[in-house]
Amino acid sequence: MRKILFVIAVIAIFYAISSIPFKFNDEEKNQQKEEATFSDQKEEASISKESILSLIGKNKDDVSERFGKPDRIDESQYGYKWWIYRSSPSSYMQIGVEKDKVVMVYTIGDNVDVEPYSINETRQEVMKDTPVSPQVQFNYKGNMYQFEMSEADMQMKPLIQYEDVFVQLYFDQYTNKISSIRAMDAKTLIEQRPYELTYRGELISAEKPSKEIQEEIQHGNEQQIFDITNVIRVRHGLNELGWSEGAAKVAYGHSTDMKENNYFDHVSPTFGKLADRLEKGGVSYDTAGENIAAEYQDGIAAVEGWLNSEGHRKAMLNPDFDKLGVGVNEQYYTQNFIAERN
Repeated sequence: MRKILFVIAVIAIFYAISSIPFKFNDEEKNQQKEEATFSDQKEEASISKESILSLIGKNKDDVSERFGKPDRIDESQYGYKWWIYRSSPSSYMQIGVEKDKVVMVYTIGDNVDVEPYSINETRQEVMKDTPVSPQVQFNYKGNMYQFEMSEADMQMKPLIQYEDVFVQLYFDQYTNKISSIRAMDAKTLIEQRPYELTYRGELISAEKPSKEIQEEIQHGNEQQIFDITNVIRVRHGLNELGWSEGAAKVAYGHSTDMKENNYFDHVSPTFGKLADRLEKGGVSYDTAGENIAAEYQDGIAAVEGWLNSEGHRKAMLNPDFDKLGVGVNEQYYTQNFIAERN
């Protein structure tokens, strides 16, 4: 007997996410959060040469010499191309290259050198050595920019400046450890705008991609969400999910429907609930679940948002699921999880 059980958890922290996980739980458990003390002192640069964070500003040849040919190259919304290294969950990383220069790096692999930090490092360990301010201010090409972090930002994704490198720490709120790390140059940070921004002068923006490139960007985000979700599952001792093309088509259809009809919900006014959409898509399953998100700057940010919400987290870490399909349309993201019928 097929079944889909519902929990809807909506979190609005500049973004929107919602989930239909496998198990019903109408009362969110209170999660004990360890308090961190933040300082407004400026952190001195201490990124080691071996750290992938030191790649910012380097030539793409430096990346090739160190890591070899990427497993895949994806387009991004911000002009750079993602070099994807996914040979194993423990070494998973993405390196953003624009005009032959590294402008961003991201990793969730716990064997990747991200000195002065480490994946799975506790919040207390990080804050003991790294003062963090809720404001990051800098000048770029004669313009002044200041990013302001909310309390939630400080807890989940604080930003630390190391001269011309900006490091974003994604924390898992349920373990109080670093889940993943992103670093970028000033131009890329301004274009992505992951926090509230005030500026004086010119506000630079990424060029709008062509329709063909936009489709490639969406496909890349789908694959990255799939890859990163599996890294997270392996970290928690769970099986990796296989790709479901049928579930992916249903997920893409829902993201497109939400975008085109300007709504954000698991129930489509036109195509109905998840069960209706899976049935219409010819997807055979025993159990299923769905996560949706909107307005995140990319798939990485969407996954980290899901990880920090109890309902979405349960769907991502459900041991019963064995397949996943992902569908992205611009900044609308849908994950459809299924357990195939035995």
